[in-house]
Amino acid sequence: MTVDADIIDGLRDAGLVGEGDVVLEPLTGGVSCDVWKVETPGGPIVVKRPLPQLRVAAEWLAPVERGQSEVRWLRRARGVDASIAPEVLAELPTGHAFAMRFLPGCPVWKDELMAGRIDVPFAAQVGQGIAAVHAATAHNDDDRAAFPNDAMFRALRVDPFLLYVAQHDAELAPVLTALAGDLTARKIALVHGDVSPKNILVSAEGPVFLDAECATYGDPAFDLAFCTTHLLLKAVWLGDARLNEAAVALVTAYRAGIDWEDADALLLRAGELTAALLLARVEGKSPAPYLTDSVHKRAVRDQARALILAPQPIDALVANWKRNLA
Repeated sequence: MTVDADIIDGLRDAGLVGEGDVVLEPLTGGVSCDVWKVETPGGPIVVKRPLPQLRVAAEWLAPVERGQSEVRWLRRARGVDASIAPEVLAELPTGHAFAMRFLPGCPVWKDELMAGRIDVPFAAQVGQGIAAVHAATAHNDDDRAAFPNDAMFRALRVDPFLLYVAQHDAELAPVLTALAGDLTARKIALVHGDVSPKNILVSAEGPVFLDAECATYGDPAFDLAFCTTHLLLKAVWLGDARLNEAAVALVTAYRAGIDWEDADALLLRAGELTAALLLARVEGKSPAPYLTDSVHKRAVRDQARALILAPQPIDALVANWKRNLA
């Protein structure tokens, strides 16, 4: 039996499709998973199945059990605010796949940004949404026990983004290695791990967060840094000051929601992580695909290296970020 047939059988067993023909329509853009859209009697759904080998140039292996972590994150986030994550309909027995409700009429935030439709207030809503999940799960023993995913987070985030660069940069290696160790050691709140514009839908009610495969109980500063990194990279690529404004709005809104620890300490950690992630998107295992211009790469690389060696809190970092170095 093929994998597709197994997926369809799983959907039938879950009562999501009938005995007639079922079409798995592939959706594009999946680096870490196969994604299909399926028409069902109850409306369209999305099926995801994690891949053991990610679709990148360098070898990048990751445990497929991360599908279960994503399901748990989506359900936990909906418990905080039902509008910020899609409803999980079923977990399937093949390859840790699962089905969730398809949300029509909700563009991907990345596509909106790339098209120059930059909504600064929406960026603030993203910051609010991230902070809400962190606040609800901070210092929560039940959440910590539900996400014992250190190995998965290391494979998907710490190794390819921080330690891979450290292995290829002798000057920065001590700083990046120490940063990786600190990130791994902190257990503060439930972390999504991939808060990127490509994983956020723009709905009438605000942001909807997807693709929580990297979810772990760890340092909430990572989510803030990861999303901010994407906005700053796109500011360089598009040369649009509104993306700088969006980054400021996201950080400002997030800071307003911090009630579980000292805000200044978290913002400094987020600034350190942002600098490292910026460099990783030029020199790591997963480079930003749209940064092909050598001038853009230099603008990111030079600023990131300086910030790694002389860290700034993330609010100062975004305020001072230059779209070019000309």
